[in-house]
Amino acid sequence: MLSCGQVWRYCLVQTLPIASAYLFLGMAFGIYMTEAGWHPGWVMATSLFVYAGSLQFALVALLVSGASLATVALMALFINARHVFYGIGFIEPFRQMGWKYPYLVFALTDETYSLLCSAPTPAGVDRREVYFRISVLDHGYWLCGSLVGALLGQAVPMDFAGIEFSMTALFVVIFLDQWKHYRSHLPAFAGLGFGVLFLFLLGRDAFLLPALGSTVALLMLLRQRIVAAESEVAHG
Repeated sequence: MLSCGQVWRYCLVQTLPIASAYLFLGMAFGIYMTEAGWHPGWVMATSLFVYAGSLQFALVALLVSGASLATVALMALFINARHVFYGIGFIEPFRQMGWKYPYLVFALTDETYSLLCSAPTPAGVDRREVYFRISVLDHGYWLCGSLVGALLGQAVPMDFAGIEFSMTALFVVIFLDQWKHYRSHLPAFAGLGFGVLFLFLLGRDAFLLPALGSTVALLMLLRQRIVAAESEVAHG
């Protein structure tokens, strides 16, 4: 049975790959927002209460352009609606966490979700506590990166044009990691195929939700085949 401190250390080790990404991406966001004219205090508030990765980068442009609250809310829905699809599987475990439940829902980013699905749980440790600690650590990495980036953005006179592309780069890395570690590439092909199809049919502003919905529907239909393929690897 691991002590509380040992569980934290275990989760720290598991989240080190996320830390390397979130510290840099948080810095990119902090620099980007301060370059747009916002005080570091607003940078930290955004990372603390919004904490939505790509949405935060989009939010800066919306704020600068003076977009209405309704526009911001609609954009947030479109960008983060994918969380509805992959968060369903964690509803029951999160509900059993009591007061931690709302925070776990709030902190379920793409990268945290990937880690919660794949990280092994040490013997004698409640997996739900691992969920909570991983979520807190990942959020902390993003906050630290945002603070450093905000301070750099104010103090260092540099041209940071294009730094918002760092979020896209992270998604590419995650995709390649999933491709490397899982035998079935059907989820990757489904996501790419439906993404390209609906991008062509609906355009960049409306393709995301139909592409996600179609991908999830197909994967649900083929779930047994995917699970069987991964089981062969695990037992082979």
